[in-house]
Amino acid sequence: MNGAERRKQILRLISAGKEPVSGSKLAAELDVSRQIIVQDIALLKAEGHEILSTNRGYIINKSNICTRIFKVHHTDEQTEDELTTIVDLGGTVVDVFVWHRVYGKITADLNISSRRNVWQCIEGLKSGKSTPLKNITSGYHYHTVSADSEEILDLIENSLKEKNYLAPEI
Repeated sequence: MNGAERRKQILRLISAGKEPVSGSKLAAELDVSRQIIVQDIALLKAEGHEILSTNRGYIINKSNICTRIFKVHHTDEQTEDELTTIVDLGGTVVDVFVWHRVYGKITADLNISSRRNVWQCIEGLKSGKSTPLKNITSGYHYHTVSADSEEILDLIENSLKEKNYLAPEI
């Protein structure tokens, strides 16, 4: 087995379970020294793999955050309800974006994860300094929403659908 194949095996072994895998166990499994494992882990990290080194062994840092993009359409008056619906169910409104016929995709980061964040956003819009990005595309816009699980995203989607905020996909 060459180095590249061994590193693939290391990734497979430490990704397979929820518990950390010790360097000694990897070394025994792959019939190499623990020092070779340490070097391989360093190479894998350099390639961008998020490997955590703990006192019990190595583990892949698996992000539990799920994301989904929702195409929505509503009035300015419904903006607060839309955002509150998402955060009350456990979502974070990561951004808002629109597809403009001339300028292409226009995105604004929001990172709204609480009612306080919703209030701050709405107050900023009410101040008259800005208008919602959706207004340049007749109310149609997209939100990237993150949550701890697909189930939460399903709840958000169903609630937005019930309130008729989801725009039809064409």
